[in-house]
Amino acid sequence: MVLENSLSLVKKVNRLLNWGHWFSFFNILLALAVTSVYWLSEPAPITAIGWLYLLVNWVGHTAFLCFMFFILTIFPISLIFPYQRHVRGLAAILASTAFVVLIFDAYVYANLGYHIGSASIDQATELLRQQIVTNLRNFVLIVLTVGALLFALELTVSNYCWKKIERLKKSSMTTPLFMGFIGSFMLSHLLHIYADANLQLDITKQDNVLPLSYPATAKTFLARYQLVDLNSRAQLQLDKLSYPSKLSSGQTLVCNDDDAGKPTLLLVSDTLPAATSNLLAAKGLHPLEQHFAPRNTNEALLHLLYGKFSVDDNAQQWLENAPGWLNQLGNGRVSISRHEDTKITGVPWLEHTNNSAFAIVFDNKPLQHWALYQQYSNIVLLSLTGQHDNFNLAPAEVWSNWAALRKLQPHQVTQQLDWLPTLLAQAGCSSHMSWLGDNLLKPRALPKLTISGQEIISFKKDKMVILRADGSYGVWSAGTLLPLNDKLDLAMLTDALKRIEQSQK
Repeated sequence: MVLENSLSLVKKVNRLLNWGHWFSFFNILLALAVTSVYWLSEPAPITAIGWLYLLVNWVGHTAFLCFMFFILTIFPISLIFPYQRHVRGLAAILASTAFVVLIFDAYVYANLGYHIGSASIDQATELLRQQIVTNLRNFVLIVLTVGALLFALELTVSNYCWKKIERLKKSSMTTPLFMGFIGSFMLSHLLHIYADANLQLDITKQDNVLPLSYPATAKTFLARYQLVDLNSRAQLQLDKLSYPSKLSSGQTLVCNDDDAGKPTLLLVSDTLPAATSNLLAAKGLHPLEQHFAPRNTNEALLHLLYGKFSVDDNAQQWLENAPGWLNQLGNGRVSISRHEDTKITGVPWLEHTNNSAFAIVFDNKPLQHWALYQQYSNIVLLSLTGQHDNFNLAPAEVWSNWAALRKLQPHQVTQQLDWLPTLLAQAGCSSHMSWLGDNLLKPRALPKLTISGQEIISFKKDKMVILRADGSYGVWSAGTLLPLNDKLDLAMLTDALKRIEQSQK
């Protein structure tokens, strides 16, 4: 009797484990659909080897995550509590919960540029809170609907695998599927080792896309067997991140009245006291979140008026003369001026003049002179410099009644470099070269870039990366300025530096 009970128990466990493998396989297929969101949130590879790595990494790592989920949850439950109905129902609940977490992580990554973790829980919670506050009813409806559909799907898959287990065991797909998943996982790591040793950025830029991804690197593998010279590799990295000491002297502009929009004003003040918030809101202005500006006044002026950043402390040299683009326009299409009560040091050519339909005006008491600016349909009121002691490029306050700006993607960082190309585009002016900043009405996909002294600062969604001259770096949330436990994103910085190349073509 004891032997019969033992054999019966072994058969139950064996059947449950066979069921669990096929249950995991169908969940891999579902997980591949969910994890495709991560790749859709990133620029596509540009080389064949980049596409190959994307495919094998996507399949191999997704299969690995699902298999590890089975090993850590369903497998021990099947051994400890081998009652098929309870195990199948509990597995459906656990799998549904895991998919809800995965979907939320994909949503966070698409919006913020990084995954859920201990260092980013505050940012993820704030993102969730914004959705709840914006439309609670739709949020609850979507969550309940998605959760119910996932649970129903998991129960269906669970029952199907249990009923068809004998047919599935005899299927000829078992070995090819197993080899395909294992082969993809191994090939993805081998490709990454090769790419890491040779700085193939089309592959290494995919490092942080999938959750819980830790690809093998040249440093941990090839260097162990002295197959790669790490000193040479480090020099290649520095070469990749090199930037010119001089930037192009000007942009060639072509203006067309038919392309011009409504009259637009950039109203610049030294500071915007917190007490003015209610007054600005009463005038129909709304804050623009996550705007960054240099703390140094000369750098901020260079960003705003010339669309350039300071390299080798050359800001004062540029400010001595009016921007080249301004002299090209003629007929007062765009003007730069100051209110007669406002003095701007270090800019000798800046005078109090009549404003054009598209203008930049410096006024340290904008609310007192508000009646002068009512001719403009779009008004952007911004502080000239950022305010934070720990960052050279710091958060700055911006208020605007420009409806198009409020349609910017949430957690989209803006900076002073963006205002000049945005204003010129609004005035109907375009250039054969690209500005370092973006036209905020049609932003580029490249990460944001600023070089301040000996620091390279880049933004990608909510992620802010700072690389210093001594090789140290930091990664922060742009929204909260809290540090993130992320490694240096070399591919992100390299893509950001492409802005310099495009501005010089």
